[in-house]
Order: sequence, then C-alpha cells, then structure tokens
Amino acid sequence: MNKRIVVTGGTKGLGRAIAEHFATENFDVCVCARTDSDLTEMQKHWTKYSGSTLLTYVADMSKKSEVWEFADFIRMKWSHLDVLVNNAGLFLPGYVSEEQEGTLQTLMETNLYSAYHITRALLPIMLPLKKGHIFNMCSVASVMAYPNGGSYSISKFALLGFSKALREEMKPKGIKVTGIMPGATWSDSWQGVNQPSERLMQSSDIAKMVWACCQLSDSAVVEDIIIRPQLGDL
Repeated sequence: MNKRIVVTGGTKGLGRAIAEHFATENFDVCVCARTDSDLTEMQKHWTKYSGSTLLTYVADMSKKSEVWEFADFIRMKWSHLDVLVNNAGLFLPGYVSEEQEGTLQTLMETNLYSAYHITRALLPIMLPLKKGHIFNMCSVASVMAYPNGGSYSISKFALLGFSKALREEMKPKGIKVTGIMPGATWSDSWQGVNQPSERLMQSSDIAKMVWACCQLSDSAVVEDIIIRPQLGDL
C-alpha cells in the first residue's frame, strides 16, 4: 500500500511542486484548491505519475466549514495519513497603520486557522500510526518582519507559533512537526516581477527539502528550516 500525503493549496507553486515530488516517490496524493478548473487541470496531468493516485477537492481553506468538509472527504477515502502539508495561504501587502479593515482577519483565517482546523481534524487518522509528519508552510516573514508586510507577517509569526506548540505536543506521539520558512520563491505571488530566474528560488527547491526531512530516522526531526535565495531576500 502506498503512503499518503495531503497538501492544502496543492495545485500551484510550492504545493504543486511538493505534491508532484511525492508522487514520483509513489505516494498517493490528496490536494484541495478553491478553483475547480485548477484541480481538473492537475488531474489531467497526473497520468505521468503511474504509481500515484490523486484525490482532489474544492475547498476554501479560510472557511472553517469547508475545512471540515475537506477533512470528512479525506477520512472517507483514507483510513490513515502519513504526511500533512499545511500549504494553503494568502499574501496581501500593506502597512498595519494603513491596510484595509479586515485584512488581519482574512490573513489569519487563511494562513493560520486553516492549518489549525485541518490538523485537528486529521490527527485522528495519524495518531494511531504513532508516526507521520506535519509541515507548516511559514515564511521568512515568520522570523523577520518587513515594511509593507503588515498583517501577512503577523499571520506567519502566528503560524510558526502554532508549529512550535504542535511540535511539543506531538513529541511523545511519534509525529514530527516541521516549520518551513522560505524566502522569495517563484510562484503566482511573484507573477509579473521583473527579476532574472536565478534571483528567486524554484518551487522544486522547497519540495526537495520537504522530502529530505521525511527521510530521516524516526529518532530525528528537522524542527525549522529557513531557506533563502543565494543572493538574499528581495
């Protein structure tokens, strides 16, 4: 039986790269996205991963009710889960003193609460295995605030805090928890940016690091990863 991975926000960018990398290692993959057409496109291209089954589900992870529905779908299809990647997220630039009312709520719901709720909902099919791995896609903004980062940085600081709290709770239960803090990486968030390709990291770089973390022995865990472009942050 194949191992299984869930990647939220898995049709583009980092999520897509992670899903596809694990597919090459014969993991069965389940992803969600807000747009049905993105999921359909991903499903059409999945035939090249002959050793992997892809499950897709339309869900807006900022909405608690849809997170629960997604979790119900997963539990109906799978009796156990090996890896969970909390990748769904949103970037909205702005200054705390100037950003639009409701920005903090929107970013906390998308970047933090989505990970909190789906993790709680899926732990019941992870805990009985007494092993597994949860990855939380944080950001360099989780450790270093920057101008025009506003509520985005606040939400990513909070996600790193969630990751650290979960790590302590899961220690004796055999489940590893890793916070990933990437710098600038080519994805939809950087569309239209006039930079040479080598200035930003590739999504595949992050996927390789996630896979590498999963290859350690049961007695070792990478708690946090900061990975930046070679020339530094933009």
